[in-house]
Amino acid sequence: MAMEDLRKNHMMAHLSDALEQGQDIGHYGRLVYAIVGRHFLEGDDLTAQLAKDSDFDEEQARDLVQQVQEHDYSPPGRAKIMEYQSKQSFPIIPEAGDPDEGNVYRDLDFPQHVYDHIQEYRHQKA
Repeated sequence: MAMEDLRKNHMMAHLSDALEQGQDIGHYGRLVYAIVGRHFLEGDDLTAQLAKDSDFDEEQARDLVQQVQEHDYSPPGRAKIMEYQSKQSFPIIPEAGDPDEGNVYRDLDFPQHVYDHIQEYRHQKA
């Protein structure tokens, strides 16, 4: 069920499919997948998904999942994902011309603390 929920977002489905095929989704693709995926997949399941990347092994995947969890990164917005995408060859957002593509907040339901964290950040920034 968790993977099914994650796949509700076209970008995350695209990344999941690429991982299933053993493709290298790039450093930033893995980072986005880990940051978003940790809210839907258990740590071991997320590690196993990331380790399917042809340029990433299980130990590296475990380290990335741990880093993302420790830092409690909020899922990135479309603009940040587009910035990441410009730094690598693998297309994180498969249809970059679609302004809704890459907006994980539109398609996915995150735990309330994610929204609270974003609100707190915006309040501090103001």
